Amino acid sequence: MTGELAEAKRTLRREFRARRRREQATQPDGAHALARRVLQEVSVSPGSVVAGYWPDDGEIDPRPLMAALAERGVGLALPAVVERAAAPVYRAWQPGEPLRPDRVGILAPEATAPTVVPDLVLCPLVAFDAGGRRLGRGGGYIDRALAALGTGVRVVGLAWEQQRASRVPTAAHDRTLDMVVTECRAYRRDHAVDVAGP
Repeated sequence: MTGELAEAKRTLRREFRARRRREQATQPDGAHALARRVLQEVSVSPGSVVAGYWPDDGEIDPRPLMAALAERGVGLALPAVVERAAAPVYRAWQPGEPLRPDRVGILAPEATAPTVVPDLVLCPLVAFDAGGRRLGRGGGYIDRALAALGTGVRVVGLAWEQQRASRVPTAAHDRTLDMVVTECRAYRRDHAVDVAGP
């Protein structure tokens, strides 16, 4: 990654992390609106496995969505960082099961939970654009996880609408998302789909 690209990402990251925290503080019903949007826009079959995440630092909360998916017979998983330089693994998890901080302090299923390969990954982000480009926190954990999973897994970014940027700078290793869903809309690469109602 060039110095210019790294600086562009750092600048965007500072601005959009602040936006994300503001949205989280001012939209108490945003997680439920997000859950409704995803259930309307994303096809998920019973028996498949969806990997979510435990929200942190203003990330839009996927837990109402994950609970709704579990009620529909969908298996759930959460990432766990086992080694700092390695790709996270995905461990099976259901609402109510215990969680422990992983190597980077994010809550994850216990080490005894089975490792699974998800069919769909719900991906947090700092910023996104209509082309499906994603800006993460900068640690590279999700990039490594997605690279390890390969192109056969669907990846849906979850975000607040205010996290949309005009364009997100990317490097060659940055994976384009299949879709981004916010509390307001679903973005499929280069066009947005409006969904009426809250």
